[in-house]
Amino acid sequence: MTDPQHPSRPVGRAHPVGRAPDVATLEVAVQDGIGTLTLSRPAQRNALTAVMLREIEEVLEHWEAEEAVRGIVLTGSGDKAFAAGADISEVARWTLHDGLAATMQRLNDRLEACPKPTLAALNGAALGGGLELAMSCDLRIAAEHASLGLPETGLGVLPGAGGTQRLSRLVGAGRALEMVLTGRALTAAQAEQYGLVTTVVPAAELLPTAHEIMAGVLRRGPLAIRLAKMIIGPGGDTDQRTGLLLEQLAQTLLYTTQDKAEGTAAFLGKRPPDFEGR
Repeated sequence: MTDPQHPSRPVGRAHPVGRAPDVATLEVAVQDGIGTLTLSRPAQRNALTAVMLREIEEVLEHWEAEEAVRGIVLTGSGDKAFAAGADISEVARWTLHDGLAATMQRLNDRLEACPKPTLAALNGAALGGGLELAMSCDLRIAAEHASLGLPETGLGVLPGAGGTQRLSRLVGAGRALEMVLTGRALTAAQAEQYGLVTTVVPAAELLPTAHEIMAGVLRRGPLAIRLAKMIIGPGGDTDQRTGLLLEQLAQTLLYTTQDKAEGTAAFLGKRPPDFEGR
């Protein structure tokens, strides 16, 4: 059996990639063009530490440059938590200078700007920094038992890794204020209703569904996917006329590509397209 996007590539095998960074708090795997990054501190509910943040950034940098990785899935180990926020023992030591460094915010900005499609598969609680990490991904799905919230005001701080900004853009200012001011966590079903996640599935189906969704994304035109990622976010931060101009320019560029010619020829020929990202 072959991958319809790359007929010479067999499906169901791991493909060789360059040497990945050595990591102690993550598990990484690459299969069929999808890199899966698993937060792996289950005893601490995958709480985010400075070491983990650095390792996530190193893996992202490696995968962005690795041709064998065309899409990225983030999840957590175990069935209790995707990530239960920042490690409070570290937060207790943070100072003015840590706030100015904005390490977690910068990581999430980098994840959001990743040129390859990203998906967060929430296998349990996604709280505080864990939810902020997930909101930096392009897509989010959740297991039925997952919970999502930003409880930072209970510690006398606020969601400072993009939480106040990305949440309001995803669910609206009113619901964002409700979640931040009350610290109330949403169930997976409520998060789906709010538009914070797009799909809720039984826990056993979470990763298969995540990989199925990402595989579907990877069968589409890679340049179109990349440009869509580039304009949707900034387009929403500007006026509609400017957003439409960004859309027009991106579409005009795509009209000049081999992928556009291949996609239309494949449709007319009633066959799967073989996109090359050109």
